[in-house]
Amino acid sequence: MPDADILFRSATKEDLVAITGLLADDELGRQREDTRLPVADVYLDAFQAIEADKNQRLVVVIQNKAVVGTLQLSFIPGISHKGAWRGQIESVRIAASQRSMGLGQKMLEWAIAECRSRGCTLVQLTTDKSRQDARRFYERLGFNASHEGYKLKL
Repeated sequence: MPDADILFRSATKEDLVAITGLLADDELGRQREDTRLPVADVYLDAFQAIEADKNQRLVVVIQNKAVVGTLQLSFIPGISHKGAWRGQIESVRIAASQRSMGLGQKMLEWAIAECRSRGCTLVQLTTDKSRQDARRFYERLGFNASHEGYKLKL
């Protein structure tokens, strides 16, 4: 798949239908996302908060004029590691029809380059323990499962 056919850009409000569809396109996502139309206000509110924050970027991947991927980048300042900035990659999704074709790797390489350009010295991400294919994918790209993560639902 030639790189010229792929466009990475900041998401627009009009992309939310496609983004929520991508987020819901697996067993875990079907349990937690809402793809009813019109797009739920919670997604619109989240989009506005992301768009207003210079350290957040919601990204879509466009191929043949269609949204085929998405991710969110967060740029996190910190005191540890000598005041290092971290890039956090979240909500990584590729359309089912485009998986295993190299697009995910291109998307992550692009995201890592964006983190470098913002001065980040570390890129981190999380994935659900049940997502074995995703774990293998991230490890193949050089990510190391160096920490045990904890979450508390509120």
